[in-house]
Amino acid sequence: MKLRFGIAWVSALVMTQAHAITVTDDTGASVTLAAPAQRVVSLAPHVTELLFAAGGGARIVGAVSYSDYPKEAQSIPRVGDNKALDLERIVALHPDLIVVWRHGNAARQMDRLKALGVPIYFSEPKHLADIAASIDKLGALLDTRSIAKQAADAFTRDISQLRARYAQRPPVSVFYQVWDDPLMTLNRDNVFDEVIGLCGGVNVFASEQARVPTISTEAVLAANPEAIVTSTPGATKPDRALPALERWKRWTSLTAVARGNLFGIDGDLINRPTPRIATGAAELCRDLETARERRPK
Repeated sequence: MKLRFGIAWVSALVMTQAHAITVTDDTGASVTLAAPAQRVVSLAPHVTELLFAAGGGARIVGAVSYSDYPKEAQSIPRVGDNKALDLERIVALHPDLIVVWRHGNAARQMDRLKALGVPIYFSEPKHLADIAASIDKLGALLDTRSIAKQAADAFTRDISQLRARYAQRPPVSVFYQVWDDPLMTLNRDNVFDEVIGLCGGVNVFASEQARVPTISTEAVLAANPEAIVTSTPGATKPDRALPALERWKRWTSLTAVARGNLFGIDGDLINRPTPRIATGAAELCRDLETARERRPK
């Protein structure tokens, strides 16, 4: 009897190990599930979008504020925001997978999340290819691989088409204004810098050390970008209106001002590393093409 029980236990263990799912998250850590995730908590708006794209929207049992796309995401119970998480509510939801934004969620709560013993996947795509890879990996954890592959392939195709059409066009120097007070931009260590490049643009502050550097008006004037781009309110409503670039119009000698190349793009399309960034990229590519058309003959 003991022998039979031992054989059954070993067989069950082997079966469990055989069906375990392991992927590598964006920190390089391995995430292993004994079975496909059925109850997922999403701790960033972009994560929610990626989970839906991967075919797992119906399995999200909790999400943070501003998880507003697609429309179905708006009815998911909230478990906090990027500043504070409701850990008690997360525990009550009995998740079998938590997907976290490494630099967006409150660092002081990460240790408490890890103490729950629930597998954690850290999501922070830094390149356009990472978005497709993230969809595939989440599809593996959810066992929705075919749906995830279709979404990942469609995104990769859209980006490839834009790159083929615009990347070799005459370069346009671009200043991306993240915020106006203090004046902030992005260096090359982010997805949107790559978007600028695939549109044939050049990020004038790509070489800055900080990922989101604070800069001066004088630095922008010295760089003299041919185009200035900022994000505008989309589905996400910030605490106050994003800058409308009016501040630059006083500097009439600035090339972007002189040629009317002040552009705004829906922030949800360019600030979230999700498949929708392909739509934002298409808008930026059209804007930079407009800038080329406005060059003196």
